Amino acid sequence: MITIKLPGCCFVLAAAFLSMRAVAQQSGMTESRAYRLVWSDEFSRPGAPDTSVWSFERGFVRNHEDQWYQPQNAYCKRGKLVIEAKRVHLPNPGYVAGSPDWRKSEKWIGYTSACLVTKGRKAWQYGRFVMRARISVDKGLWPAFWTLGVRGRWPSNGEIDIMEYYRGMLLANIARGTEKPFVAKWFSNRRPMSVFPKGWSRRFHVWRMDWDEKDIKLYVDDMLMNEVPLDSLVNPGGVNPFMQPHYILLNMAVGGDNGGDPAHTRFPRKFEIDYVRVYQRSASGEK
Repeated sequence: MITIKLPGCCFVLAAAFLSMRAVAQQSGMTESRAYRLVWSDEFSRPGAPDTSVWSFERGFVRNHEDQWYQPQNAYCKRGKLVIEAKRVHLPNPGYVAGSPDWRKSEKWIGYTSACLVTKGRKAWQYGRFVMRARISVDKGLWPAFWTLGVRGRWPSNGEIDIMEYYRGMLLANIARGTEKPFVAKWFSNRRPMSVFPKGWSRRFHVWRMDWDEKDIKLYVDDMLMNEVPLDSLVNPGGVNPFMQPHYILLNMAVGGDNGGDPAHTRFPRKFEIDYVRVYQRSASGEK
């Protein structure tokens, strides 16, 4: 403990500051106590992730991404979920020469990774969604912590990117449908990694979504990244995809439409998740 002698006027200012700090801390505690933990995965059991909660995407899936998704690239070790992207050279089992489908036209698999989803197992409407994790920010990598609505086709089912990183930027995005199929209306905010302290990506950080009947707020380390009112998120036709349960996705993509060129990145690279937790003001939101 450091003791500092202050003149009398400074004692008054210091007391006022401490009082304000105490009120702020008490307010934060009250806000925290308003939420109740309804589900979490602490990834404390070594080995494969809990398949009663998580399923896995397989193969080439979306966004012309370079990675082949497979379950074996995700594992729990030392209390963390590790999603590991690797450089490989393997034949694409779905290859069809001359196919107009990019998933089939790729003769070779250049990278493998994993995407875990709670679809069909866990979904929640409203609440506080929290992840503590460490992300790799090398060129070509595209880690994400996000949600999709259980009903409707993308993007009319609604998408929330609580954490997304690519091309030197940290993003927080929300998307709804438009009158054009498969074309989203995006509400996005992004910050270049240059605004964060040196070594930021080597440490663990906490991403959070607070979602209720009024708005969606996205944070990193308590810094507000994006805020959108729900009444701005109504699809053409009047359906709001954020007034339904959403399920969680965790993945590390490579390359693709947004990820950038991974050619000069050294692999393997890891997306390490300490925990994922969901809090709600009542238990009624889990489906």
